[in-house]
Amino acid sequence: MALDRISIQDFRNHAATTLDGTARFNLLVGANGAGKTNVLEALSLLAPGRGLRRAKLPEMARNGGTGGFAIGAEVHALDAAEPVRLGTSVEPARPTRRRVRINGAEASALGLSEWLSVRWLTPAMDGLFTDSAGARRRFVDRLVLTTTPGHATIANRYEAALRDRNRLLADEVAPDPRWLDALEAQLAEHGAVLAANRRQLIERLGAALLAQDDTHFPRPVLALEPVGPEEREALAEALRNNRSMDRRAGRTLLGPHRAELAVTLASKGVPAAHSSTGEQKAMLIAIVLAHGSLATKDRAGVLLLDEVAAHLDPDRRAALFDRIEANGEQVWMTGTERLPFEAILTRAAVWDVSGGTLRRI
Repeated sequence: MALDRISIQDFRNHAATTLDGTARFNLLVGANGAGKTNVLEALSLLAPGRGLRRAKLPEMARNGGTGGFAIGAEVHALDAAEPVRLGTSVEPARPTRRRVRINGAEASALGLSEWLSVRWLTPAMDGLFTDSAGARRRFVDRLVLTTTPGHATIANRYEAALRDRNRLLADEVAPDPRWLDALEAQLAEHGAVLAANRRQLIERLGAALLAQDDTHFPRPVLALEPVGPEEREALAEALRNNRSMDRRAGRTLLGPHRAELAVTLASKGVPAAHSSTGEQKAMLIAIVLAHGSLATKDRAGVLLLDEVAAHLDPDRRAALFDRIEANGEQVWMTGTERLPFEAILTRAAVWDVSGGTLRRI
C-alpha cells in the first residue's frame, strides 16, 4: 500500500474529501461527472509537474471555494519505518504558486519524487501515437522523470536556454554572437544529458517490453529519432553552424526539443499511428505496464487508470490486474459500475462517488 489517509480540500468539485483504509486496488465508481477523475488528478499532483490534465492551478480550485486548494496523503515508503506525509496546496492570495510540504516542512515539487512514483493512463492519451511529436516527447519525459527525478531540472534548464535563444533569433536586430555562444553552451550541456536520459529510458523500457508476455497487450518497438547531434560538443557546433538558418526560421531547428518517438507494432512491423484504435490502446497499456517494473524499484508506486479497465474484454482485464499486482504498485481505477472489476472486488477498496462526495462501499 502506497497512499493512505488522503485529504482533498476545495479541489475541483470536492469540498472536503477524505479516503482512509486504502488497499492495493482502489476503485472509484460513479456516474460521469461525479468527480472520479478529479480524485485521480488530485493524486497526480503528489508528483512534480502539472498533473494528469496539465491544467493551470487556478482552474483546479473549487468554484465557490476559497480560491485555493490543498491535497495531502501519507506515503508508506519502501524503506521508511514511519509513513511520510506529502502535501501540496495553493493559497487564495497566490493562486498561481504551488506549495509543497514533506512531513510539514517546505520542499520543492521535485522532492515529491524522492518518495513516490506516480504514473497515469487516461482517455486523453489514447491518441498519443497520432498526436504531435511534442506530445510524445512529454510522454517520454514523464516516464523518465519517474525513474530519474533530476530529469525535470535538466529539462527546465534546457527549455529556459532555448526560449532565450529563440527570442534573440526572432529579434529584428542581429544578436550578439557572444550571447548566442553562452546560450548554445547551455543548450549543449543540458541537451546532451536530456537526450542521454531519454535514450537510457527507452533502452530499459525496450528490454522490459521484450520480457513481457504479449498475448493480451501487443508489444511495441520504441525508438528515439534525434534531430541533430546528441553529444555535447557536436550539438554546440551544430547549433553554431545553424544560426543563419535558425534566424530565418525564427526558432531553433535542431536539438532534443525536436526529437521524435517512433513506435511500431512488433508483430506486424506497422507504425503505431497506422494501427487500429484497439491496437494503439493495447500498445499504450503495454508501455505503461512495462514501465511499472522500472518505476517501482526503489520507491512506492501509484498507478492512476481513468476509465481503462472498463473498455477491455474480460481476458485483457484479468491480464491487466495480474500485471499490476506483479509490479507491486498501488492502483486507482475509475468506472461507472463495479461489474468490470468483479475479479478484484474482494481485495479492493471501493468508493461510490457522487457530486464530489465519496462513500465507502
